[in-house]
Amino acid sequence: MLKLKISQNLPTPLQIALECESGQLHALVGPSGSGKTTTLRTIAGLNQARSGTIECDGNIWFEGNEVAGIIQNLPPAKRSCGFLFQQYALFPHLTAIENVAIPLQNTINHVDHRKTAAQEWLNRMGIGELAHRLPCQLSGGQQQRVALARALARRPKVLLLDEPFSAVDAPTRQSLYKILAELRKDLNIPILLVTHDLREANLLADRITVIDHGIGLQTASPQALFQRPRNSRVAELVGINNLFHGVFNAGSLTWDGCDKSFSVADKGKIPPNAQVAWVIPQSGLSILASPSATSIPATAIEMSSIGQIAVVQLQIQNSEHKIEWVASAAEVKRLNMEINSQLHLEIDGSQIHIMPLRPINDPRRFIDH
Repeated sequence: MLKLKISQNLPTPLQIALECESGQLHALVGPSGSGKTTTLRTIAGLNQARSGTIECDGNIWFEGNEVAGIIQNLPPAKRSCGFLFQQYALFPHLTAIENVAIPLQNTINHVDHRKTAAQEWLNRMGIGELAHRLPCQLSGGQQQRVALARALARRPKVLLLDEPFSAVDAPTRQSLYKILAELRKDLNIPILLVTHDLREANLLADRITVIDHGIGLQTASPQALFQRPRNSRVAELVGINNLFHGVFNAGSLTWDGCDKSFSVADKGKIPPNAQVAWVIPQSGLSILASPSATSIPATAIEMSSIGQIAVVQLQIQNSEHKIEWVASAAEVKRLNMEINSQLHLEIDGSQIHIMPLRPINDPRRFIDH
């Protein structure tokens, strides 16, 4: 297991706490410059934390606090990290097998034995026949496999992946996903993945931490994160489309800019008459052919199809609000829906999730809600 709780000022301020079990993949997501890569570099010892702890497999790699200063700080060479950099960082004058053999120099004395071990890793990555090619003779996906083989050759206690799939095409990305899934089963070590792609994080990760301005805003499973974001900033960063504002008071939620209110359950953490953000999952939306006592008039203003899935933008009547409804193409056909169709939207208040508003510079956003 990897346990991380760190704080630092430079080069990027960080306040991050997370745990990653062996065999788990934990994704770090957030905007550019939010501190995702800095977090990986701090774990590897390439950046200096100010206080906190970094523990891996029961061993303390870093420990420090404001009073005692740095108590333990292992250098990068003594931290058992496999690090796959975004640009791969292969040595251009060395062949693939020579690149993979580099981290084995301190553990395997005989050069032939090192090459044998390196060849085995290349075989495992499906590129054994490319062992004697230089990086410039390899495609981007092949270079990445060499870099991953090198990161794993020393059998690290944790694998750190810094946007490893961003520079390859979709088919290559899919094959690399498969390799990573197989490695997870075999290696049984914590894996931390930095990615900008939320679909990728949702597909691969057991847990996701959202980082903004160096602060870990929320850690949760993908399902919990997308359905119950901690606050409006998290909802924005994970790309939730149906995000709105309102006022919550005694179980009643009013919708800003719309003559509509909903009965919503709360855990008692929202004060009376509080301005809140709220989201509604697709399972809480339905379209009716005829109006009901609780339906909201709406107009279809945009429609697009992706395979058998239709995405419809609805304009709420007498409001500036738009809401996205995703359904099967068959359901759209059943409703005879087309652009400018007059529809009746039902919102299930029991599925509405309300959240506190947290401006980016509001220190209350760090409070665990």
